[in-house]
Amino acid sequence: MLQRKYIFPNVIELNVQAGHLIGCNVYLIHDKEEWALIDVGYEDSVDEILELIRDLDFRLSKCQTLIATHADVDHCQGLAKLKQILKTTVTAHPKAAGLLEAGDKLQTFAEIDAQGIHEEMPPVTVENLVNDGDVIPVGSIALRVWSTPGHADSQLAFQWQDLLFSGDNVYRDGGVGAIDAHHGSDIPSFIRSLKRIRDSEIQWLLPSHGPYFRKDPGMIDRVISRLEGYLHLSDFGTCAVDWPLIDQWEQEIADGNLPK
Repeated sequence: MLQRKYIFPNVIELNVQAGHLIGCNVYLIHDKEEWALIDVGYEDSVDEILELIRDLDFRLSKCQTLIATHADVDHCQGLAKLKQILKTTVTAHPKAAGLLEAGDKLQTFAEIDAQGIHEEMPPVTVENLVNDGDVIPVGSIALRVWSTPGHADSQLAFQWQDLLFSGDNVYRDGGVGAIDAHHGSDIPSFIRSLKRIRDSEIQWLLPSHGPYFRKDPGMIDRVISRLEGYLHLSDFGTCAVDWPLIDQWEQEIADGNLPK
């Protein structure tokens, strides 16, 4: 049996546990024998994840559910394989469930032809549909569901005490999950989600990539300010609400005020 490396009471992050990077962050939350995973990563990581869970002396039959923060391939490609082995359920937002059950490749970033990305996305049935305010029980632990759209329209975060398993909302360096119209990104929603996180009683953010970190409202303010700027620039195309430069250019043409 491996010594369990808890990052917080009842919470193990499997990259930390392994001592090397497996993929996206995979959080194991447990109450005594009952446990669940938040995100599972790529299919080729499943065998290592299972070996770790066995070596940590968790019974595979005690997995309560596999929870998806959203449907992206780097978070969920391994769901079908892991679910079949564990004989458990999958829990996700209804919109994410539609993508997962269809094996969608475009909106999940499994297929990005221009960059030579061609990943499989095995379809998987989602038994448990959850949304804002719902509770996911893991033994006596109650994970409170937050709807945090922005990166994806189906993105969820999960609160337990002063921890927030925060998905791709924000990372320690101030980065955020990719903003892409084809992915269902929405900048105004992203800003609202970040403000909710900033203003909450949450003390620690446990993102889906990179280190977990203590919430820094000042950093989140800077991220919000950056995203508010994107609302009026061309950087993310149709995710912007307007582009004042073009209105200015139209007026300059009408006035004959051309660049000199």
